[in-house]
Amino acid sequence: METTGVLDRIEGEKAVIELDDGNIIWVYACNLPKDAREGSVLSIDDDRIILLEEETKKRREEIQKLMDDLFIE
Repeated sequence: METTGVLDRIEGEKAVIELDDGNIIWVYACNLPKDAREGSVLSIDDDRIILLEEETKKRREEIQKLMDDLFIE
């Protein structure tokens, strides 16, 4: 079953991924795509984890806009 989540953090050999439904899963960091980092959007199914580059970029831009709007001088 395929789902989507965001890489929250890496702790040692394990990575914490927050799924879009709010659940948290732990996976071995060695199973992450090599370019994945905190905040990366990932597609997860039974046998692989794929970095969703366009969705990651889109979410980062949305977050940056919210921060810019919040901290207007």
